[in-house]
Amino acid sequence: MKKKITLKQIARELEVSISTVSKALKNNREISKDTTEKIQAFAKLYHYKPNNIAISLKNRRTKNIGVIIPDIVHHFFTTVFRGIEKFADTRGYNVIACVSDESFEKEVINMELLANGSIDGFIMALSAETQQQNDFNHLKEIIEQGMPLVLFDRVTDEVICDKVVINDFEASYMAVKKLIDNGRKRIALVTTESYLNVSEKRAQGYYKALKDNKLELDESLILRLPYQFEDETKSEAFFAANKNKMDAVLCVNEIFAVRSMRIAQKNGIRIPGDVAFIGFTDGILSKLATPALTSVAQHGERMGEIAARMLIEKIERDDDKDLEEETFRTEVIEATLIERESTIN
Repeated sequence: MKKKITLKQIARELEVSISTVSKALKNNREISKDTTEKIQAFAKLYHYKPNNIAISLKNRRTKNIGVIIPDIVHHFFTTVFRGIEKFADTRGYNVIACVSDESFEKEVINMELLANGSIDGFIMALSAETQQQNDFNHLKEIIEQGMPLVLFDRVTDEVICDKVVINDFEASYMAVKKLIDNGRKRIALVTTESYLNVSEKRAQGYYKALKDNKLELDESLILRLPYQFEDETKSEAFFAANKNKMDAVLCVNEIFAVRSMRIAQKNGIRIPGDVAFIGFTDGILSKLATPALTSVAQHGERMGEIAARMLIEKIERDDDKDLEEETFRTEVIEATLIERESTIN
């Protein structure tokens, strides 16, 4: 049996545009008889069948946007959702939200659930398991079907679509440089496994800042934790072992930072007297922590607004436009540092 292929693959094989293939399969008179027969024969040979969901969506707008976020615990994702919803409302769109709970399987199920004619496009951040498995076929299939997709924060180069991110590398570099300028020389890093792309970029910024300021990298001052951790044994052992060795800590997210500060204080570490702390997100926990946490603000609401704008622009583009002419862009938001008590003596 011949392998089934997509509209885009037929166009590539026959060296014609996607719109030409689409019109030929519908016997459109704009396409010559020879070209139509060639395309239809090729499509029949490879068992091509049009995707009814994609066709339905192309011909009937729902004015709904599907949003899939990894979790609702991190304040950052709720602010992104707020930005999406606010902008979508101004353009007359409704937002349907799903939570993947960091699960690859749930992410796939959510996409299948929403891509049944319920929505006009997706906005999403990749789940931890999706990045760990490095499996993005469900995203590529959605795009192949003509469904617009915008990725934010957790993205991948494996999927060609519009994206919105912050300057994670530079933001981390900026935070470490601030600690160094404040006289801190033994800076620890609390991060996740490296397959989470944002954490790895922040780790790279940390490494570069140390190198540029001629500070030696001490691997014993790097704590890698699961993205969802409840057992604090590893963290407690880390701070107990290094409480006299470190004088600052950079954490790649707000929850890691607040929990690390609490554990540090249990070990008799004064903040910021003995050890200064900086985390990412700048959410409610940062403001209410004791001491209040100096944070890298990711501007989640702004990210959501940009993501919604990019998606709606794609949804409302001319349907007759040749998809091969379509361009994609990545918007980079500049993070800022919000100083609070955890770094100010």
